This record gives sequence, C-alpha cells and structure tokens, in this order.
Amino acid sequence: MDRFEGRCWLDWWANPVTLLGSVEVDIVVTTADDGTWEASGHAVLNDDENRAGFALLCDLDPVFTLRFADRSTIDVVVDPTDEGHSFVLTEYT
Repeated sequence: MDRFEGRCWLDWWANPVTLLGSVEVDIVVTTADDGTWEASGHAVLNDDENRAGFALLCDLDPVFTLRFADRSTIDVVVDPTDEGHSFVLTEYT
C-alpha cells in the first residue's frame, strides 16, 4: 500500500470495555520506501458541539484507535492542526 484515502473512525476508549467517543473521519495515509507512514485528515463533524467534544477528547488524551471499514485497527496519536477539525496522525508506540 503506497496510499490510502478513505473514511475511518477515531475511537476514544476510557478502558478496554468503555468506548466514550467515536468520530467519523476522512484520512489520507501515505507510506515511504523505508516503511514509515504519514497520515492526515479531518473530522466529519456537522456542528460545533461535536467539534468541541472531539477537541476535549484530544486534550484529555490524544491516543485514539483508528478503525477502518474492514474493522482493522491501529492505535494513533491525534495532533489537531486547527480548531478541532483537521489533524495529523502518528502511530502510538
């Protein structure tokens, strides 16, 4: 995979059984020859209340589970680049 563009979800878990929030996002992921990847995107939020909730979760703990349509997941750190709408993702290690 050199590039992925699509709809995913950022899930914020309080613990292994309690999902506190899920945000629908459009992302672009690109990979380099050395196997590293870069990802950015924007949240699909239709009102200010949802934007504020997403921003609050990012402030509390920026670690989310990125869930793809096929239900595969990867843990990521969300770094907002504007007022809670656009962001950059890095792999959580």
